[in-house]
Amino acid sequence: MNSRITLFHPVFLLSLFMVFVYSGKAFADYDYINISDPFHRKVPLAVTVPASLSDDAETGLLAEQTADILGRALAFTGYFNLIDDRAFLEAPGEQGITAREVNFGNWRDIGAHLLITGGIRLEGRVLQMEFRLFDPFRQELVFGKRYTGDTSDLRRMVLRFSDEMIYRMTGDWGVFNTQIAFVSETENGKAVFVSDFDGENVRRITAPDDIVLTPAWCPESRRIAYTSYAADKPDIYIWSVDSGKNEVFADFEGLNITPAWKPDGSGLAATLSFEGDEEIYLLTPEGDVDKRLTNSWGVDVSPGFSPDGKKMAFVSGRAGSPQIYIMNLDTMRTRRLTFEGRYNTQPEWSPRGDQIAYSSMRDGQSDIFVINVDGSGLRQLTQDSGRNESPSWSPDGNLIVFSSTREGESSIYVMTAMGGEQRKLIDKPGNQSLPDWSPVTGQ
Repeated sequence: MNSRITLFHPVFLLSLFMVFVYSGKAFADYDYINISDPFHRKVPLAVTVPASLSDDAETGLLAEQTADILGRALAFTGYFNLIDDRAFLEAPGEQGITAREVNFGNWRDIGAHLLITGGIRLEGRVLQMEFRLFDPFRQELVFGKRYTGDTSDLRRMVLRFSDEMIYRMTGDWGVFNTQIAFVSETENGKAVFVSDFDGENVRRITAPDDIVLTPAWCPESRRIAYTSYAADKPDIYIWSVDSGKNEVFADFEGLNITPAWKPDGSGLAATLSFEGDEEIYLLTPEGDVDKRLTNSWGVDVSPGFSPDGKKMAFVSGRAGSPQIYIMNLDTMRTRRLTFEGRYNTQPEWSPRGDQIAYSSMRDGQSDIFVINVDGSGLRQLTQDSGRNESPSWSPDGNLIVFSSTREGESSIYVMTAMGGEQRKLIDKPGNQSLPDWSPVTGQ
């Protein structure tokens, strides 16, 4: 029997991840990041190569890999300005691990408001990693963590520390334990793919090559619902992380499209046309019809629930052109949300429930907009950059993933919730579209 404990093992998550050192000062006393300020100043951060605590070349290579992963992950958040290591006044491995060993003056001199140091020890295939976060100006240890696992767990351990750091600085878990589902062209059709939060580890989850649309993560991040034309008509399928299987969920006569999970995971909403018109229905966990939610002469599609599950946004053509509406699920009363633009689609609730991102076509060009749920505060996030569609919020509400044709073919991009730092996420041949950001998979 293999007794090795890895990051996938619950004992590891509950015990080894909790081995930590901490300065004793309440982290709330620090004010590095104000997430409510849309124009927050990035925090200058120095990420050093961890000291090699084992005298071998492999440990040194793992230390360099650790610093690279950590720097990229923290820069991805948009919170930090990484200081170029060429500006460091100390050689790699000489920066010290404890507060007594760190020369805080050297880091203040290059403007570092935060400093991450650490050490790595390799014994066989067992990897021990330690990270320390310091404030050079206060000359204090903010907090530290130790992790143990197999060498193959290096990336996961580094991202775990990144999550802990973001949580302590903002009160929200970061995006490092999340995934993004999207549709990509294949040689013979389309398929649903999944990647890590940063576009790494892309893998395909559906087969064979058919037309697939609108992947949607379940709240516990163990299943993805999507529409497939595998049976020569649009039906809803569900892929399971645990089984790796794709199974039919809803195959009523006519259309079965645009699935959206309830926030508690107990069933989902989807557009069906088995009664003639395209209306939104609530389905049970078994795929049976629970309730019809819309009843209008226009097409009703793209449901999306508020985080508390009390409201549903959707797209309807009842006013003559696609517009976004909000339904109160207790009273079934519906109000129109969007009035500017003649083609507004793909509504997506923010995790905090106060905003909705959507795609709007104006002057023949699709762009991403955000609007408050009361109809105020309309903001345009993309412009003059091709066709921009299918926004999906990160679970902490600080980033938005979307598709764009700004470089020719449609690909997956990410930006801050204010529209800043727009950059390509997936570098893959063919067109990619319809991204959906998973919830945090658990801490």
